Formats: sequence, structure tokens, C-alpha cells
Amino acid sequence: MSQVPRKSSKKRDRFQPISQALLQALLAIDSEAVNTAEQKSIEDYAQIQRRLLFATLIVSLAVFTITAFVFSLFVARSLLVGAIAGVLYLRLLARSVANLNGYSRRVNRSQLLVPVVLVVAASRFSQLEFLPAFLGFLLYKPALLIQAILDA
Repeated sequence: MSQVPRKSSKKRDRFQPISQALLQALLAIDSEAVNTAEQKSIEDYAQIQRRLLFATLIVSLAVFTITAFVFSLFVARSLLVGAIAGVLYLRLLARSVANLNGYSRRVNRSQLLVPVVLVVAASRFSQLEFLPAFLGFLLYKPALLIQAILDA
């Protein structure tokens, strides 16, 4: 078999710097787009988090006011303590989710101490009723539903 003589690689060498520069430019544009998209998603998450906390505070204050008029200030105070615990729980959960990255898929479990401390406090102290405190803790759930309905 006879070998076909190859053409000189001068032509290929001449275009190599151009192709490398083009590749670097494309990679720079792509990483810039990724950084912009990542920054936008972080801003969107922060906005959703603020709206959810605000909605939770509004629902909690409305239910506290209604409870104070319908029942007693004692029951309303227990509900308010539970609502504050719910806001703290929601804030800790949001911080834990914000700290997730591509490597760690585990959510921090420190926020689980909030309902445990609330239940222990309600059972130990006579100034705090268990049921209103627990229902106050769960007031972040209606705020979540309201946010989901408003976003849809």
C-alpha cells in the first residue's frame, strides 16, 4: 500500500489561535449567562422568602387579634408565642435551604428543635396553653397556601 502524502499542517496551525480565542469567548459568554441566571434565582428566592415571612406575620397578627376578642388574652398570648415559634422555624428552615449547594443535599435539622422546645415549654409553664400555642405554630401553613395561590 502506498501512503498518501499529507498536506502540510501550516493551514491548521494558522487557524488554531482563532479557534482557541473563539472557544474562550464562548465559554466566557456561557459562564456569564450562568452567573446571571444564578444571581436571578438567588434574588427570586430571597423575594419569595420575604413575602412568605410577611404573609406569615400578617396571618399571625390577624388570628391573634381575632383570638383576643373572641376568646381571652391568655389564649391569644399562647397563640402569639406559637406564631413566633412558627416564624422562627420558617426562618431557620429557609436559611438551611439557602445553604444547600451542589455538593450537600442535607437540610440542617436545627429547626426541628423549635417545635420540641415549644411543646416542652407549653407542658412546663402554666402561663402557656398547649393547643393555642401549637395552632399558632402552624399558622405559617395558611401563609404558605396564600403565597401559592397568589403565585399561581
